[in-house]
Amino acid sequence: MSGSAEHVDATTRPKASVRDAALKVADELHKAGFQSLFAGGCVRDKLLGVEPAEYDVATDARPEQVEQVFRKVQKVGESFGVMLVRLLGHTIEVATFRTDGVYSDGRHPDDVTFSDAEHDARRRDFTINGMFEDPRTGEVVDYVGGRADLANRMIRAIGDPAARLREDHLRMLRAVRFAARLGFEIEEQTAEAIRAAAGDLRGVSRERIGQEIKKMLTHVNRAVAAWEVQYLGLDPAVLEEPHCDEAPQRVGKLIDGVAYATILAAWLLDRHPAEPEYWPRLADRWCGALMLSNDEHEGMKGALSAYRTLMNEWDRLGVARQKRLAASQPFEAGLALVLATDNDRFIQIKRRVEQLEKTGLAPVPLINGDDLIEAGLEPGPLFGRLLDSIYDAQLEDTIHSREEALSMARALQWTLETGVRRPGE
Repeated sequence: MSGSAEHVDATTRPKASVRDAALKVADELHKAGFQSLFAGGCVRDKLLGVEPAEYDVATDARPEQVEQVFRKVQKVGESFGVMLVRLLGHTIEVATFRTDGVYSDGRHPDDVTFSDAEHDARRRDFTINGMFEDPRTGEVVDYVGGRADLANRMIRAIGDPAARLREDHLRMLRAVRFAARLGFEIEEQTAEAIRAAAGDLRGVSRERIGQEIKKMLTHVNRAVAAWEVQYLGLDPAVLEEPHCDEAPQRVGKLIDGVAYATILAAWLLDRHPAEPEYWPRLADRWCGALMLSNDEHEGMKGALSAYRTLMNEWDRLGVARQKRLAASQPFEAGLALVLATDNDRFIQIKRRVEQLEKTGLAPVPLINGDDLIEAGLEPGPLFGRLLDSIYDAQLEDTIHSREEALSMARALQWTLETGVRRPGE
């Protein structure tokens, strides 16, 4: 057993954390004679007492110098000074301190000038994201007042808010996302600049807008985010429809774990509660505005359809149709929307479903098409109607065996083909 400590299987070694990897990257840059600091969100999160999910390193090393220090380097934005370093099983973004030039497209600088830490901090979006940390000492380097704004729970643009938003129009949605996620307030001048520039958001790609909306609405503070989007006048550009002054209600009442499509359906209902005939068309519009996937689009429409049925038609449905709906994929989404709208209605439907479950919501069909052919029935366009009618009878608990199902099939085929009920049936 001698020397076993030196020969531990690599698979049993504890994996290095992302912070360990970032510390190693910063240390290697320091050894090579360069300044290296943790930057942005990881500094903010640590000060808030939250374990950062990722770490970014800012340095005065140029991209070509970063490439000389590390073996595994990927160039993702070399002209902007951004490189990805792979170390200890993690990928760490390493960016050279820079000052940005003109943003002629409202998203990216036309050019950059490599600079120092202070200039790099002042070109960033919000004060809480503009701080650095010296990884060797833990000292926070703050040129922009980020610590004070963290303490005051404030989202404030660095420098002139209008200038920061002109540089990158997506920052308007990022301000909303940070405010909602952290429970912070957007500073008054920053908020006014967002309102004034809201229309410029239309110049941002629909995909990037959709990504930001999904991030904010899938967070627990989604109702705050939805309201801020409307309060700041961003909703026409985000959803490509007129502004809405009504505060969202259902969005904040959804149960935990609901799908993004259901959250969007709730927001649509909050904005258009009395227009059920337009809900499918509105869902189609939102699909394009937010670049939804096919599953998200269909999930949203399915949730709205199920909600409409549950709220307006459920009591008039027969047993079979109630069971079919309760067993369908959109049912839970529709029921979540009912709960967010009317708790008494939700309880009523849940109790009815519990009764229906006693005889089975979706039992295995007593017969199928092969059984009909084997029984001598001629295949044809009526087969689907026959099987649906027989399954309805099974759901309603009026037939209980294969023989009863086949007998019903023969009688139904005669009736459907002749238009006359078979004698004796």
